[in-house]
Amino acid sequence: MNTVKKTRDMVMMAAFIAIMMIMTVVPVLGFIPLGFMNATIIHIPVIVGSILLGPKKGAVLGFFFGLTSMWKNTALMPNLTSFVFTPFLTMPNGESGGIRSVIICMVPRILIGVVAYYVYRGVSKIWKKRKKLALAAAGVAGSITNTILVMNLIYFLFGSTYAEAAQANVEHGLYLFIVGVICLNGIPEAVLAGFLTALIVSALWKVQRA
Repeated sequence: MNTVKKTRDMVMMAAFIAIMMIMTVVPVLGFIPLGFMNATIIHIPVIVGSILLGPKKGAVLGFFFGLTSMWKNTALMPNLTSFVFTPFLTMPNGESGGIRSVIICMVPRILIGVVAYYVYRGVSKIWKKRKKLALAAAGVAGSITNTILVMNLIYFLFGSTYAEAAQANVEHGLYLFIVGVICLNGIPEAVLAGFLTALIVSALWKVQRA
């Protein structure tokens, strides 16, 4: 039975990674271009995978999400601020983002699955009969973790360089602009992630029980 579970988990991991690859390669499927950055729904396989497979595998899926993001911003769909997600592009001043870009691209994405899993577990313990509520909460938490960490790391690690590249109006302060991006992008992404997580995981549970 343990071997069967390991095999099933490996197949599911491969499936989630394949889905992320497809969402990366197919234009506007996983990353929605907004001009100065890409809104994303590619974090949903990471959230779903973490709930079904646990936080460690969720972190691994988040790592692969980070790799797809770096690939996308380097070669497939670079934009004016792609340097914050990849060390292989230069900033407006000609410098590379280096390790700062790697941190922004990888750390928030690895934490998506970890946060989503433990939020699901926590809400499930409080409301034991409301699994869909716990799933939605996990989706929202995973998504907002990504947005808040990415945008705050951009603020602290790149600051005015990012604002210049994004051609942002920072008359009232750069952080207000960052908060605006979090609200305009992050809230809709989080709501969608909560809805899709509850829908997808519930459907997969039914298939597993069948």
